[in-house]
Amino acid sequence: MRIGTPGFIPARLTEARDARRVTTKSALARRLGVSPTSVSRWEDETADQSPDYSTLIRLADELDVRPEFFLRPPFASERPTFLRSLASTLVRDLNYQKAQMHWLQEVSYVLSHYVDLPNVDIPDVLSGSRYTDLRDDDIENIALQLRRHWNLGEGPCGDVVALMERVGIVVATIPMNTTKLDGLCSWSPVDDRPHVLLATDKMSFPRRQMDAAHELAHAVLHKNVSESEFEENLRIIEQQAFRLASALLLPSTTYPHEVKHPSLAMLTRLKERWRVSIKAQIKRLSDLEIIPDDYSRQLYKLYSAKGWAKGEPLDQHWHVTAPKALRDSLTLIVENGVRGKTDLLATEFTVSATDIETLCGLPRGWFDREAAEVVTLKASGDHSPRSSIGPGEVVPFPYRRR
Repeated sequence: MRIGTPGFIPARLTEARDARRVTTKSALARRLGVSPTSVSRWEDETADQSPDYSTLIRLADELDVRPEFFLRPPFASERPTFLRSLASTLVRDLNYQKAQMHWLQEVSYVLSHYVDLPNVDIPDVLSGSRYTDLRDDDIENIALQLRRHWNLGEGPCGDVVALMERVGIVVATIPMNTTKLDGLCSWSPVDDRPHVLLATDKMSFPRRQMDAAHELAHAVLHKNVSESEFEENLRIIEQQAFRLASALLLPSTTYPHEVKHPSLAMLTRLKERWRVSIKAQIKRLSDLEIIPDDYSRQLYKLYSAKGWAKGEPLDQHWHVTAPKALRDSLTLIVENGVRGKTDLLATEFTVSATDIETLCGLPRGWFDREAAEVVTLKASGDHSPRSSIGPGEVVPFPYRRR
């Protein structure tokens, strides 16, 4: 039996540290004025010690969560969180994103008690096969199959984030404070719904399109991949996701026919129509063997020489839209009087108002704003000032000769 607060869950303390980027137990111990050994025991599932109630309150205050946060089970899953785990990516950044993903899943699960989110509409494109059996041609065909299933036609794809929300994927955007991570995808262990987090750092619409399509590809192809498989086959899994994302945005049946003369000028004009970055188009043309490898290298060199790695032409030409399903859900709950803002924060959510506002795409301070008074128009009657006015008279315009 654990000594301290009954029901304390050690994994939640680790999750809160990761979400607040408190990288070490010693750092948290210094903030609380306790020994590092105490924090280590609190996070140890096998230890028999947890913080007492007064320390729990201080702990919750320091990590900006409600005390009940540590008493609710985490949204842990045996499925992996798909992210581009580069060797140069800091562990603290990876842990931060995973913790934010768990919080997103928790928030959407709470909201799903009050609103009906769209049903998950992701077809089984593998038909019993394993992702490891897929060839490039298979992925190209899957992209065309998805376009038919979702009625996308064979032209430019439109807003991928809006598409993802339409097919039942929960999407949120947050600043990731690193250029090494663009997004992550994970299936919730509770409602079996895919969730996607996208970065807002250095964002443009073409980049958002590719990042979103990449995470959508993970949801389509890699639902049943285990954590060990993901770590072992990361390179293959990422290649497949990028190939499917590219094929979804630039279908093999139409896009290549518009590339008359593969040049940076031509790809810039095509970017305006297809809303896919020039760099991604070069890769797409190379994957489809429309241009040879030596020519693609030449285009990449010219691309770098122009300084486009820091920003391409037309990057700021389009407004970057934000996800709206969670925002609209929470607004609907409050505006219809189902639950009040204070009530939600005190009973349903265990993380801070700022966290909820960020994950749901709400303006900062939304929870602090008072709800508007509900007013209605007066019913018309004899007491109305306008009631004494009779019907108007139709006056014709005079006829003019030209």
